[in-house]
Amino acid sequence: MINDLTSSIIGSAIKIHKELGPGLLESAYKECLAYELNKKGFFVEKEKPVPLIFEEVKLECGYRLDLLINNELIIEIKSVDGLADIHLAQVLTYMKLMNKKYGLIINFNVVLLKDGIKRLINKYYKE
Repeated sequence: MINDLTSSIIGSAIKIHKELGPGLLESAYKECLAYELNKKGFFVEKEKPVPLIFEEVKLECGYRLDLLINNELIIEIKSVDGLADIHLAQVLTYMKLMNKKYGLIINFNVVLLKDGIKRLINKYYKE
């Protein structure tokens, strides 16, 4: 099931990248991907707040993930020269805080989109 979901998301991202190419702002790619995934019937939440719970107190610290698909997969959109460890840490942290098992980082600022995609699995996920 998750492989079908990620394959469909990646297919949509490749379509967008082929049409628009690299070099746009992250927000443009995020809106296009949300639109494409909505068209395919997925439940898409944009700019979803990520709560931080410390000592049983829910804190609003301003964290927002780019896209949450079907309430199970986090997508972080990037348009950078290259993915850095901090980008991975960001998404893994969101996955841990939201207790989501799967995540994708999609960097649109590459010649071939397949080189800008990272699939992530949360080792702290609790069913």
